[in-house]
Amino acid sequence: MEERIREIHDALVDEYGTPDPPRDIPPVDSLIHTILSQNTSDENRDAAWDDLVSEFGSDYAAIENADQDALAETIRTAGLGNQKAARIQDALRTVREHEGEYSMAFIEEMDVEEALAWLTNIKGIGPKTAGIILLFRFDKPYFPVDTHCERVAKRFELIPEDASYEQAHELLTERVPDDIHYSFHRLLIDHGRAYCSARNPRCSESPVCREYCQCEVCVDG
Repeated sequence: MEERIREIHDALVDEYGTPDPPRDIPPVDSLIHTILSQNTSDENRDAAWDDLVSEFGSDYAAIENADQDALAETIRTAGLGNQKAARIQDALRTVREHEGEYSMAFIEEMDVEEALAWLTNIKGIGPKTAGIILLFRFDKPYFPVDTHCERVAKRFELIPEDASYEQAHELLTERVPDDIHYSFHRLLIDHGRAYCSARNPRCSESPVCREYCQCEVCVDG
């Protein structure tokens, strides 16, 4: 399986290039950023983040203690404003109460399982959100799975078709070599968006799909 994954990884790099490294932002910013990104587009997430920074700067205490309705209005571009405002404030409160300040440096000293458990104990933080923080900000060997990663991994037969969402995280974290966790995660998303989509996939146009994909378009074509 490792050999197959590395072959697919290299083929995707040939098609899309090596992904840019993660943005170098503070971990607490990353925590807020990933909450904003839930169930929305990158464009809407970034617009909401810009509005949040314009309103509060980097004053985490002001964000935590803001009127929740006002905070929801500030980040409304990301959608689900009330839900995300509550999650952001709960996350900031959890970090502050753990450390006595708004710092997540303690995660550096945790192993993956411990860090994942700590993050997912925050209301609204699931394995994907936690995994993005662990991989992008702390370079921990964890493979976050979104819908694109799950779909493409199943079509490429990297995980069983009947694997649950939770199992997909566990299996890909175990099977993808640590040194390509970040790049393979990004490349699967790029490929899922470009060709191997859930509806009307254009797999016949991609040499990677023609070689590795087992979706109906590829199998029947």
